[in-house]
Amino acid sequence: MKLNIALLPGDGIGPEIVEQAKRVVDAVSEKFGHEINYTEGLVGAVAIDKTGNPYPDKTHDICMNSDAVLFGAIGDPRFDNDPNAPVRPEQGLLAMRKKLGLYANLRPVNTFKSLIHKSPLKTELVDGADFMCVRELTGGIYFGKPQGRSEDGNTAYDSSVYSKDEIIRICKLAFEYAMVRRKKLTIVDKANVLATSRLWRETAQKMEPDYPEVTVEYMFVDNAAMQLIQGPKNFDVMVTENMFGDILTDEASVITGSLGLLPSASIGLHTSVFEPIHGSYPQAAGKNIANPVATILSAAMMFEYAFKLMDEGAMIREAIEKSIDSNIVTEDIAEGVSAKTTSEVGDWIVDYIKSK
Repeated sequence: MKLNIALLPGDGIGPEIVEQAKRVVDAVSEKFGHEINYTEGLVGAVAIDKTGNPYPDKTHDICMNSDAVLFGAIGDPRFDNDPNAPVRPEQGLLAMRKKLGLYANLRPVNTFKSLIHKSPLKTELVDGADFMCVRELTGGIYFGKPQGRSEDGNTAYDSSVYSKDEIIRICKLAFEYAMVRRKKLTIVDKANVLATSRLWRETAQKMEPDYPEVTVEYMFVDNAAMQLIQGPKNFDVMVTENMFGDILTDEASVITGSLGLLPSASIGLHTSVFEPIHGSYPQAAGKNIANPVATILSAAMMFEYAFKLMDEGAMIREAIEKSIDSNIVTEDIAEGVSAKTTSEVGDWIVDYIKSK
């Protein structure tokens, strides 16, 4: 099978972790007889530095002409510390989501047996936790108009906007994932306060009869934040709007013990993007110490979701599980063992795949 993949390393540790994921993709593709064609593009702060645009048209064309996008990270302290910067790296991420129609972000949350002790929660709460967060990605307050500040600069305003079609699209995806998992769907909103949430709840309720096998529960976002800590094993599939999803998925990520372990997929109308959930970690950039596992797992999701190549994804997951069991881990999760470098973790996983 011939696979065309766009590589967007981005900022900070992005180039280092994407390089390791690329090596793993190559190893798996060689094992299964696939031909890979990579095209690299600029995004984020590095794109601003070189083109003035955090998501250049050339990068968009590369993404549109690819079967999938493997993405690293966006962000640079130079812009974080300048609230008046006219162009910011994160604008590139929002532009990519909008232009590629990346309407759904999938974040699986599960634990590795050998790392449960790294979770801040008690073992009995997290052992066996396995759920999927489905976050709407192109609507809500991050994209709503009007948006701005008053002329005197003393007042700022943002608008949260959702259409029924946007809600149907994301909820349909969530119902379908629930059908192939444990048939339970939690819809998170703030319907007691927000008009957009009431539209979410009303729309989802009308969809329930189409999925009679799925047990549906509705949960206010503040309660959901609490329940994620008190009983993460009670969730199967969770779906929510953009800003709520942004916050809750970061909260859920802590359950595993390290941000460096969780992948994600952004499902698009044109092509889909696969990326780790963590940021650019600029303090570690160029030091060869960042954890590449989340990016490598994102590559596994790419094989499974973009190409429907389940065996390839399973082989990557097996290699990662074995590497962690063998204490081939970076400093963020090394405990009582010598930490490995980013490239050493990549070497071990590649060698494991080639030995199979």
